Order: sequence, then C-alpha cells, then structure tokens
Amino acid sequence: MEHRPPRPRRRWMAGCLALCSLLAGTAPAQAALPADGPRPGLVEDGLTAAEVSTSRQLLDDALRLLPPRWRQALDPRIRVEWRDDLPDDVHGRTRGPRLLLDRRLLDGLSGDATMPVPDAAQHTALAAVIHELAHYYDRSRGGRLSGDPRLLDLAGWQVSPMRLGLRTSRNALSDRSPDPYELTAPAEFVAVNLEYFLLDPAYACRRPALYRHFAAHFGVEPPMAVCAPDLVYIQAPPDESSSALLRIDPERVHAIDYLLAEPDHRVMSRWGHSMLRVVVCAPGRPRGPDCRLDLQHHLVLSFRAFVDDVQISNLRGLTGSYPSRLFVLPLDQVIEEYTRVELRGLRSVPLRLQRDEVATLLERAAQLHWGYDGRYYFLSNNCAVETFKLLHDGVPRLASERLGSITPTGLLRRLSRAGIADTSVLDDADEALRLGYRFEALSTYYQEMYTVARHALDLPSANARDWLAMSPSRRAPWLGQADLRASAALLLLEQAAQRREELQARDDLKRRFLGRGAASRDAETSAGLEALNELLWMEGGFSRPATLLQDGGYGLPQHEERNELGETGNRLAKRWLGQRAGLHRTAHDLLSTSRQDALAAIEANIDTLGQQLRQLHREVDGFQLQAPPTVPSPM
Repeated sequence: MEHRPPRPRRRWMAGCLALCSLLAGTAPAQAALPADGPRPGLVEDGLTAAEVSTSRQLLDDALRLLPPRWRQALDPRIRVEWRDDLPDDVHGRTRGPRLLLDRRLLDGLSGDATMPVPDAAQHTALAAVIHELAHYYDRSRGGRLSGDPRLLDLAGWQVSPMRLGLRTSRNALSDRSPDPYELTAPAEFVAVNLEYFLLDPAYACRRPALYRHFAAHFGVEPPMAVCAPDLVYIQAPPDESSSALLRIDPERVHAIDYLLAEPDHRVMSRWGHSMLRVVVCAPGRPRGPDCRLDLQHHLVLSFRAFVDDVQISNLRGLTGSYPSRLFVLPLDQVIEEYTRVELRGLRSVPLRLQRDEVATLLERAAQLHWGYDGRYYFLSNNCAVETFKLLHDGVPRLASERLGSITPTGLLRRLSRAGIADTSVLDDADEALRLGYRFEALSTYYQEMYTVARHALDLPSANARDWLAMSPSRRAPWLGQADLRASAALLLLEQAAQRREELQARDDLKRRFLGRGAASRDAETSAGLEALNELLWMEGGFSRPATLLQDGGYGLPQHEERNELGETGNRLAKRWLGQRAGLHRTAHDLLSTSRQDALAAIEANIDTLGQQLRQLHREVDGFQLQAPPTVPSPM
C-alpha cells in the first residue's frame, strides 16, 4: 500500500490549504493532542533535532484530524521512517508496522527556519500521512471499509446481475476523479477518499454520498463548504434559446417512473429499452400528482451506447467496444423518438420511493452523469443492467432486493413483484393514456387513418404497413381522388412515410461512409464524413460532460465550475446546432439517386395533399356561406 501524489488540482485546494495553515500554526498548548488511541512512534536515526520536532508536529497534526474511532484502532507498533529510496511518484508506503515516508516531504517542511512552511508542502505531507494511516485503519478489525458493500456501490465497483452478485473488476467512475490512483483497488479508493474527507471542506459537496457514509461510519462530520444548490447536468438543447446547463432541484421532483420502450422486431430492441422518467413539477406548482401534467418539464435518464463512429455494429455491441453513457433527455424528445419514429409504445410505471430516496437516486444519477464512462455490452451491460445498477446504488433499500435482470421487460417484472413498481396504473388502458402512464405508438393511429382512407377510396393494401411499404409513385394516383377526410388521413400517412424514408436514408449514409463495402472516398464524401465526425465529437461533449472542464475539480461541479460550464456548454450547443443543420443539407446530396427520387416523390405527394386540403376547405367554407337561410316551419 502506498501514497502517490495526485494530479494537480487548483479549485478545491484552497480549503485544504487553509486547513493545513491552521494546523501548521497551532501550538500544542492551544490544541492538545487527543489522549485516546496509540501514537505512532518515530524512527529518529539520521534526523536533526529540528527534523525530529517537525516530524512529531506533522504526526500530531494528522492525529488531531483523525476521528476517535480511527485513532483508537491504530496499531501501537506503527513506526514512522523517512526514506530516500522510495520511487519518484510515491510519497508513502506501508510495510507491516513500518510507515515509510519520502524524505523529500520532510525537506519541504524543514527548510529555512526563518521562513513559514509553504501551505502546499504542509498539505502534501499531511495527505501522505493520513493516506498511510487510512490503510492501517482499513486493515483493522473495526475498519474493513474496502470490503463494505455499500461503500463499494458508491465507489464504482458495482454488482453485476450476470455474475451472481459478484462485482465488476473495472471501476468505470473514472471521470472527475481527485486522484486516478483511487481506481486501482478498493483499498486505495478508501485511503484516497479519507484524505479528502478530512482535508477538503468541499468533499461533502463534490461526493456527498461518500461524505455521508464516512460521517456515519466514524460518527463525525468534518468541516463543510457551502455547496452550490441543485443538481446540474449537461444536455443537448433543442434550440439556441435553451441552455445546455440543466438544473434539477430534487424538491421539485414529484416522482420517478420506470420508463419502458416496448419491444419491436429488431434484434437490438427485441426486449425493449429501460429508462427512468423524472416527473419534474413546473415552476410555481406545488409538488403533487398534478405535476404529471407538466410533460414539458419532465426528463428521462437513459443509458445508451455512445456510437462515436456512426456505423453501429452488433459485434462491437457484444464485445463492449462502445462507451455506455447516461444521457439526460427531455421527455417530449423521447416520446417523439419512440412513438412517432420507431413506432414503439412507452409504459411509464411509478416507483414506490420515499422522498429521501428520490433525492439520493437523483444525486447518484448526477454522479454517474459527470463521472461514469462504462462499456456497453449487448448481453451483460445493456440499458436494463445499467438501470438496475443505478437503482441498486442510488437507493440503498433496493440493494437487498433481487432485481437484477438483463432484459428491460424482465427488470420491470422484478420491480413489480418486489412491490417497487406500481404496474396497476396500466390496468385501465384508456385511463393510462389519459394520465400519461402510457404513450401509444402511432402505428395504431396510422392504421386508424388508413382505415378511414381505405373506406373512402377502396385502397389496394390490406393495412397501413403495406401501404407505407409501397413506392410513393404508386401511392400518388390515389391521392387526387380523396375527399376532405380521406385527404387529411393520407397526409398523415405520407408524413409517416417521409420519416421512414429519412431513417433509411441515414442508414444508407452510414454504409457509404463507414461500411465495409463503402465506395471510394471522393472529395464530396470526405467532406461529408469530416462534418459528421465533427458533429459526433461535439455530441461526445454532451454525453461525457467532464471533458468540458479543462481544469475542473472532482465530483459534482460547484460554483465557479458551473459558471464555466454554462459558457462552454452554450458555445458548444450553438456550434452543434449549426453543424447539424449544415450536415442535414449536405447529406441529401450524398444520397443515391434512387433515394433522392423517393424523398422527392414523397415531398411531391405531401405538397399535392396539402394543396388539395386547402382547396377542399375553401369549397366547404364557400358552401356554408352560400347556403340559404333556414325557413321556419309552419305553426
């Protein structure tokens, strides 16, 4: 076990240095060393009297910061030695009862006696001592923090439903880490985080769940900074008038639902898609059931495979080549995506959570949003597994439930059986639609519209799906024969055909750009690919927001970082919106001739129906204006 110097941090260091300065200037008479617990001995060989005094002062300062439970558990045999043979990147190391410290730390504390000790040197030496004492405590009978299941949940060594309760070997909470060394093993995570728990007043704001866990374990609450309010996320805004920095106040959240996108025939979505719906109340509305009406304020937490090379590969989904990220999306965007484009229904099932559980779940989601960089596996770490882990880690009560499932529908069944998901809201289908517990796929609506048109025109296809599968040129002759009602129905169907054709066009572009059978890259194709890759790079900033802070702190962003994020995120969003619009215009010219012809034919059909509807409306209005007045019947 050893202590390595963390990567440089500036913003959170101020609180640490202030604490170290206070300790450095505290005389023993002013703050007596606590009597409880053993005191590590010091190997004085080769030290001057001044160095012995400096060393004892350093150890006393560290012991004053330790909670009583920690001090009392220390091994009385511990002896501190200053060594000059430790590796350059190691400040401390434990070898049985020997606590070895890098001699250069002592040199930094024992310089010119007439000059004050630099705060940075004091902090570095103090952190090294606390780190190594944390290893001793962790190995003690009263410690064992690195084996604590709840701490492992919070730390990032998550339970895997595919491994019979075993934990992942890779800690994917790698972004915005105070020290990457914490990710190497649970014991190092404990040691690094106990440094920050005792030395950084902002730790309670940046890693609040871990602060509460350590505070409860030790029965002490170290000094806390004033935390920035609310939880913040980065989102891809729908337009330039919206901010990329999204704020959520847990007090404005009425409920959290399990949101299931229903399965369809495609391999990647045969078992549905797991998400969580955050029912946010509109500003000014008291928290309560009426908040379910505020759909424009609701959000969706959705784990997705971030595809950074356009070409989606089932094989890469099986091998974990895609990053798995937590996206925060507006509910109306999700409804549009699934019900209108993918023609899949949505079920929104309330979860029976207490108020404090809603808050801790949202806090955990924010921690993952800023720190998580997982790997997507189609079978073992898909959307259902990621959602299960979020519930498991974000709500401690649920960790004891047998909820693990590798399919979204299976996870919903387990949540229902455990009494956590209230599926009774779906029993009355009409009421579920009215209250927003279900959002129906528009395929049902399209079939209703097709029935209207077919009854009026005796159309040749048996159903709406077959009608939409026909080429637009074959549909065109029927359009001019429709009456007002049938024209309106056919217009909706033609717009659905347009969305379907655009999806197929995007698939064509994927194959042309990056498929194995891709055409040779001419200048036009290369320019389009370059624009597409730039767009994906920008979208990466929304899916992995830690990259937007070049010199950020760790954990949840605080005051100054939020200001920077607001400016950086909005600049990125403006650039992304412009790039997306430009790529959309360029993409049409890169399509095959047959695909361009199909899109043009659909646009012509839509134009025909639009003109026809306007004309029919004018005729109806004219007939109503010219109709004779009603003649009263004789008495």
